[in-house]
Amino acid sequence: MNYATLTNRLGISIEESLLELALTHSSFAYENGKIPNNERLEFLGDSVLGFVVTGHIFNQNLEMDEGSLSRLRNATVSAKTLAVAANQIGLGEFVRLGKGELVSGGKEKSNILADTLEAVIGAAYLSGGLSIASELIEKLIFPLINSEDELLETSEPRTVLSELLKSQNKLEAIFEVTHEGPDHDRNFFAAVIVSGDVIAQGEGRSRKAAEASAAIAALKVLRG
Repeated sequence: MNYATLTNRLGISIEESLLELALTHSSFAYENGKIPNNERLEFLGDSVLGFVVTGHIFNQNLEMDEGSLSRLRNATVSAKTLAVAANQIGLGEFVRLGKGELVSGGKEKSNILADTLEAVIGAAYLSGGLSIASELIEKLIFPLINSEDELLETSEPRTVLSELLKSQNKLEAIFEVTHEGPDHDRNFFAAVIVSGDVIAQGEGRSRKAAEASAAIAALKVLRG
C-alpha cells in the first residue's frame, strides 16, 4: 500500500515499515500467518501521548488543581477524543483489518481508530524521536483541547449530563437501551429518560457508544 497520502495528512515522516506495522490490527495479523501487529506500538504510543499531553495542559492551565488537570488529561487521551482526531485525517481508510472486522465496520469503530492512532504515535517516536511524536500530537490532539467543555462532553458525556441535571435540580437520567441485528453486526439504540420523559435518543455499534450518543443529544436539548 502507498502511504504517501496518509503521511501527507500526518504532516511528518515515519519509516514506512513502522507505519505499516502501526496500521496492522491483530485481526489482520492473525489471518495472515500471525504476523506482527500494532499492539506493542500502541502501548508505546499511549505512554508518549500521555507524557506530551500532561506537559501541555500543565503549562497551559496554571490555575487548575490536580483533580481538574487529571480530568482534562483523561478526557484528552480518551478513546472518543482520539477517534475524533483519527477521523479528521481519515485514518480508518488505511487500517489493515481482518475480514471479520471489515464486515462489522471495523474501520469506523472508535476503539480501533483510537488504538491505531496511538500505534502511529509510537511509530513516530521510534522513527524520529520525541520531537517528531510531539509534532504529530500537537497537530492532531492539541486543537481538541482548546474547548475544555466540548472536550469533556465528547469523552465523558454521561458524567457531564449528570452534573448538568444536578445543577438544574432534576432527577438523574435513566438510559433504556435496545438493539437489533445479528451478534456480528448489531446496532444499539439508547433513550435518555428524565422524570419519566424521553428527552433524547442516540445509536451506536455498542451499548456504550449508543448511550454516549444519546447523552450528547440530551445535553443539546437541555441547553436549548
